[in-house]
Amino acid sequence: MVFEAEQYWLTNVRVPIALLREINFAVSGDLASVDLQIQAGRIAEIVSAGSATIEGMPVQNLRQGIVFPCFVDLHTHLDKGHTWGRAPNRSGSFDDALQTVSSDSQKNWNAEDVYRRMEFGLKCAYAHGTQAIRTHIDSFGEQAAISFGVFQTLRQKWADRMKLQAASLVSLDYYLTPEGEKLADLVAEVGGVLGGVTVVTPDLPQQLDRLFTLAADRHLDLDIHVDESGNPTDNALHQIAETAIRFRSAGRFSGQIVCGHCCSLAVQTAKEAAETIDLVRQAEIGIVSLPLCNLYLQDRNQNSALNIGSLEEAVLPTKTPRWRGVTLVHELKQAGVPVAFASDNCRDPFYAYGDHDGLEVFTQATRIAQLDAPYDTWSRTVTATPAALMKLPPIAEIYPGAAANLILFKARYYSELFSRPQVDRIVLREGKAIDSTLPDYAELDDLVYR
Repeated sequence: MVFEAEQYWLTNVRVPIALLREINFAVSGDLASVDLQIQAGRIAEIVSAGSATIEGMPVQNLRQGIVFPCFVDLHTHLDKGHTWGRAPNRSGSFDDALQTVSSDSQKNWNAEDVYRRMEFGLKCAYAHGTQAIRTHIDSFGEQAAISFGVFQTLRQKWADRMKLQAASLVSLDYYLTPEGEKLADLVAEVGGVLGGVTVVTPDLPQQLDRLFTLAADRHLDLDIHVDESGNPTDNALHQIAETAIRFRSAGRFSGQIVCGHCCSLAVQTAKEAAETIDLVRQAEIGIVSLPLCNLYLQDRNQNSALNIGSLEEAVLPTKTPRWRGVTLVHELKQAGVPVAFASDNCRDPFYAYGDHDGLEVFTQATRIAQLDAPYDTWSRTVTATPAALMKLPPIAEIYPGAAANLILFKARYYSELFSRPQVDRIVLREGKAIDSTLPDYAELDDLVYR
């Protein structure tokens, strides 16, 4: 088999121009036609299609199939994942998701449970072609030690297959307490990212000052859940940007900042949004949009099935959602703000679906946020941009010397790529085709259907 050879050519390949670091031949449109030489697990040479000097080496003709570098998933919740069977959120509301996760974690989130579900998510992501993941870890009280302990074990076990990062997840007021400071110490100990969820209250400025101080003192980056609502008065992103500018200007903070969701930005006035976006650019903040989960959660009925009795007794009004839940990705990108898309929750109370598939994320983001006008550099939003925001080396671009961690699709055009799930994709890791069989859901039956 070609992919077992130490040296071979992938010919008649189409690669997004935005993902080629070096281009020394004529290209046009969104996709470049190239031949790739793979040698000892790395990309040895890139030439225009049809100009490769084969010299008797094995050849795999991709017949104009698109090739991507392996995906980078900047924002996930592996510790919550795959609990839907035992903890469904029948109303689909955000508040019920919070309550359901809280109840499930108190009952079930021991080390074995968290480990098996997190690893199941990793297996899915790996089979689909992901090479790096950042997961947020619910971190209140004793759960922090349990889940970060599991994370460390998995990070070591998967080190040869996946680059893993973890960010703490608590409400920001938690950092005003002694327990919050201990959490920051734990995050520093495991080499993690300090994170949390904003709630717009009069105390938010104090909470942000504390968060930035704890991060600065421990040389930690920040990853914050921000304004995940359709309420135009939720302006935490604006306040975070102002705080970041103040801390950076004073030389008190130099780390990377990522803000996720930022949904309310899309329902604010044009003037308010423009002012915030300009501050975000000045503050050097990266934005990660979670289109699948936010499309699912935002603009739901406000009635909570948990608050009014059983779902059978509840009479919930029928209301069609009026907006898509995503932030202003086009305006942010146009302003020079790094924008990424990511999986977020998978098969848990916040999102009933998902499979940790970077292509599904990119496909749905394209449809939801209309990224096809034109395709331009949007291919970087699930590859190179999240890799940079995670401070990884350039693992998600295609260039001579890069590891041959690639996804080979039969689709020849974006219209073909986004029209089918591409279940026949071939995933290469260091030039070798991996077993891309997805894990069986039944592996978790004893955990989620008992």
